[in-house]
Amino acid sequence: MPKKALSPLRWVRLDNAAKIYPAARRKNWSNVFRQSVTLFENVDTNILKSALDITVKRFPSIAARLRKGAFWYYLQQVEQAPDIREEYSYPLTYMSKEETRNCAFRVIVFGSRIAVEFFHSLTDGTGALIFLKNLVAEYLEQKYNIEIPLENGILDRTAPPSEEELEDCFPKNAGPVAYSRKDTDAWHMYGEPQRDGFLNLTCFKIPVKEALALAHKYDSTLTVFISAVMMKALANLQNEKNPNIRRQKRIKLLIPVNLRQLFESRTLRNFAMYVVPEMDTRLGEYSLEEICSLIKHKMGAEITKKHMSSVIATNVNDEQNPVLRLVPLPIKNMVMKAVFNSVGERKSCLTLSNIGQVKVPDIMAKYIKRFDFILGVQAAAPYNCGMLSFGDTVYMNFIRNTKKAELERHFFAVLQGLGLSATVESNRNER
Repeated sequence: MPKKALSPLRWVRLDNAAKIYPAARRKNWSNVFRQSVTLFENVDTNILKSALDITVKRFPSIAARLRKGAFWYYLQQVEQAPDIREEYSYPLTYMSKEETRNCAFRVIVFGSRIAVEFFHSLTDGTGALIFLKNLVAEYLEQKYNIEIPLENGILDRTAPPSEEELEDCFPKNAGPVAYSRKDTDAWHMYGEPQRDGFLNLTCFKIPVKEALALAHKYDSTLTVFISAVMMKALANLQNEKNPNIRRQKRIKLLIPVNLRQLFESRTLRNFAMYVVPEMDTRLGEYSLEEICSLIKHKMGAEITKKHMSSVIATNVNDEQNPVLRLVPLPIKNMVMKAVFNSVGERKSCLTLSNIGQVKVPDIMAKYIKRFDFILGVQAAAPYNCGMLSFGDTVYMNFIRNTKKAELERHFFAVLQGLGLSATVESNRNER
């Protein structure tokens, strides 16, 4: 039987990181990402609807709509779960302002797959994964009459959310000195746009053991190693498109960092910052060993409380500026959008976001075939990439809005050169 629903929380302020997303969106771009799980059996949508009714009450800051105030946006919990949708021809279709006003997330079913797409103001990849895990746990309990233990991110869905889960962790962790936003621009890929807004999705399935063995060979973590392969592929693609080395731009990769462990937080709202390793290809060709070392030292130097607190302070100081706080929302949006355009995506080639190893309770795992994490494309560049590992496989999802799979081709070539096997899946559109 479905569990008793909780009383809804009426509204919460946007966290510090969430404020930029409503301001930065535009007519053909919204910052939306997807978390999905594929089961071994087709989804019963009636049971999933019942599970969703319970789950939305447990996560009031995620199961929410985006509302507009005089000075800031805020999130208001949805009164009831949204309708479950059928899959589109491609993931992450544009989420309009009207849609986010009604409900800023979607639940989509296709065969045995349950996908949830989130407007980024709701949460980050870690919070979204907790939401998805609990939706699937509730579904499996109702369908198979099993009891799933409260571990590996599975929460008591009859209990109210804790204050820690709803906390905006940025202000209290802001350091005394703000970090400078000055930075160099990165090389940006280009290509013939895919018509009708179609998004091409390519998934690389890589054996975890093989990838880890190579990562250890280069004295690196899996994230560092895969990031190095990506930067090598980007450099090779730039050489192909622009052989004149003197006119090349820096290869820069934006790698999100989950701050929860660093600052001992249990928040389910946005709580991530970024590390941006770079290499100047005008100085010559970089070996994979050199790139791994570059990324490893960059991450080691910057993934510290002191450094991250200074980066947090940069954003928090702007938000707490007494003059800016009194500025009407439309003017704030103009300012934040200008900042995003000047110091946001121009500073990296693409984002490579690694959720890491996904774990669920053993009784739950036997029903699950795989998880996937898909980012939306950037506002001004054609690619992004989300990855995670589940079981014995790494799942890397490349998404692009151009016709030719140029980066994917170079990435696969680097893998082959290393002797690393990979299976490739695609929703390739031949139009």
